[in-house]
Amino acid sequence: MLSDGEAKELLSFLTLEMRADVKGQATGYILGLTGNRDGCRYLRSKPDFLKALVTLTCDPSIAIVKDCYHALINLSADETLHQPLVKETDLLARLFQNLLDPEYMFADRICTILSNLSRHERTCRDVFNTLQEQKIRLDKVVEIFCMEGFNKKASLHYLGPLLSNLTQLPEARHFILDKDKCVIQRLLPYTQYEESSTRRGGVVGTLRNCCFEYAHHEWLLSDAVDILPYLLLPLAGPEELSEEENEGLPVDLQYLPEDKKREDDPDIRKMLLETLMLFTATKVGRQIMKNKNSYPIMREFHKWEKDSLVISACEKLVQVLIGDEPEAGMENLMEVEIPKDVEEKLKELDAKEQEQMEKDKQESEKKQNESPEGLER
Repeated sequence: MLSDGEAKELLSFLTLEMRADVKGQATGYILGLTGNRDGCRYLRSKPDFLKALVTLTCDPSIAIVKDCYHALINLSADETLHQPLVKETDLLARLFQNLLDPEYMFADRICTILSNLSRHERTCRDVFNTLQEQKIRLDKVVEIFCMEGFNKKASLHYLGPLLSNLTQLPEARHFILDKDKCVIQRLLPYTQYEESSTRRGGVVGTLRNCCFEYAHHEWLLSDAVDILPYLLLPLAGPEELSEEENEGLPVDLQYLPEDKKREDDPDIRKMLLETLMLFTATKVGRQIMKNKNSYPIMREFHKWEKDSLVISACEKLVQVLIGDEPEAGMENLMEVEIPKDVEEKLKELDAKEQEQMEKDKQESEKKQNESPEGLER
């Protein structure tokens, strides 16, 4: 890496006042450093370089600003850089200020950086607190997310993962679930947003996180929100159900057309199933899901699904839908106290199951990619 003298000289080039050609070469060099782990770890110990990159996001040269944002995306992808980025610079305040500008051409890069920084709880809380301090609040983020064309120069799809990450915090979940704000109702249509799996997955992740607040299950499944069709419809296909089965389904799921397609991203399908599974943790959730005839949708989905991890999640859900009710005192599975040794054993078994399914999946993919005998690739 750079000697102290070389680092000092390079830093002197990273100022707003420096000539554009010299500054451009310097930012290009820093961008190169952020392309590998060693370079990122070197910059972690150089807060002055981090501050310079943030400052130069205001440079008059579009090329230089672009390099700076690209470097910040690379740095924010490394968890060990999260705290230096948010504590040693004014990055978060600048990002949110520019995000609110409907003409800002680098807004998508801002969304990516914020999504990266909010993945882990510690820095996620810094992101959330900055939102509050800047008097932007989560209301504005949701408003921008739901306003198609807010920024003509950016899609803002990565606000979806940002919302999902923020809802790992109880405060963010409580805001989304505020019955007076109608926030969650605004997000529901995006479970079927065809233009972007990133936006779609972000919303599904947000809904899943919010469903850990089991006290809201009855409200979420009631007509006031009616969340169930938005979770089931992406998993439903064109299969023909009996008249009796169709009549028992929510209206939006009845008599689906022959060209009905399921969610094509296995990670999103798995999150949808995990969200449905959370509802089965409460007695009221299980009753409503059974009364609204969720089982036939899951039965046909299970026949169609090929991904082993998704199949496993589906089978766990089906077992609850067709199984007997838990014994008295066990109705709310989220409140049941599990002995520590049993909990550890269950975690161990689950980890082994996940590991085996991953191995099976890799083996299957390997066989599919092998060339036929006697032929060259």
